[in-house]
Amino acid sequence: MEEGRRLQRIGRTSKDPVRLRRAIVVLMSAQGQPVKNITSLLRVGEDYARDVIHAFNERGFDALDPKWSGGRPKTISDKVRERICLIARTSPADWGIAAFSTWSLTKLAEHLVKRRVVTAVSRETLRRILHEGKVCWQTTTTWKASTDPAFIAKMHRVLELYDAPPADGRVVCVDEFGPLNLQPRKGKAWRPARSPRRLRATYNRYDGVMHMLAALDLATGKLYYRIRKRKREFLDLLKALRARWPGEKLYVVLDNFSPHKHPNVRAWAADNQVELVFLPTYGSWLNWIEAEFAALRYFALNGTDHRSHAEQNAAIGAYIRWHNARAEPKTNFAPDSPIRTWTQYPAKAA
Repeated sequence: MEEGRRLQRIGRTSKDPVRLRRAIVVLMSAQGQPVKNITSLLRVGEDYARDVIHAFNERGFDALDPKWSGGRPKTISDKVRERICLIARTSPADWGIAAFSTWSLTKLAEHLVKRRVVTAVSRETLRRILHEGKVCWQTTTTWKASTDPAFIAKMHRVLELYDAPPADGRVVCVDEFGPLNLQPRKGKAWRPARSPRRLRATYNRYDGVMHMLAALDLATGKLYYRIRKRKREFLDLLKALRARWPGEKLYVVLDNFSPHKHPNVRAWAADNQVELVFLPTYGSWLNWIEAEFAALRYFALNGTDHRSHAEQNAAIGAYIRWHNARAEPKTNFAPDSPIRTWTQYPAKAA
């Protein structure tokens, strides 16, 4: 009786289809059902049913558990798989192949067979080998080397301001965003399968372009901006920031755009408790506001087709209001990045 209740419990709760089927076979047999009835109900062979019943009589409930054998053994050894991953990371030019500059799965499979690394391999098997070896398809990136001899010193100054803002003032990151054209912009959106949203491909610039000058306050995480027809109204932005936080010294992190270094800007900053902290040459990625610009472009502009600057400016303004309502202080800038350990500028990209 106890075995019967346990079999019934397995039949109600088991999520393993093999264990469930075997339990039902044993339970039906215990209830006096002939093998033909069991096979008819469960769609299994008579030999299978008899083997399950005999195994249960010999080993008890252990006979219900499936004994997975692990599948067919690998036909491609681990050593060969490692070599395949190494070859995939090379360029066809390294093998004297001038016809193409990168591997496809088909071309790589043909090359492996030609080099007798394997006798044969399908694209799916090759894809799985590369996936298991953590070799994936990636877009090539670029690296622009800086010629600034004071790169490390300037970088450490910026990181110091990010990590420990001075008690006597406020750190603000400033940059220009644009040009803001009136044009259809590619983007991504949730759509029915094989039914992408389509935008026009032709446009004109009869209404000109606009530029956004923006500032990121690290103490609050809020963005402050103005949209103008020219990028050279930088001094007006500084005066607006000065008026917003009177009595505090401003540490303004900015790039080497020529209007930022104009004598009038430098003189005004020196007279109004504003320290201009210039980034290293080709070091704009150190400006924290760049991350906010990337989010603005992704959420407010990509996938749009504004027909007027007023419409586009309104979309930007709506996003920034949404952002500021949820803003939090900016802390922990790239805490695990290799730049934290740099003592000299790297000769090439890591």
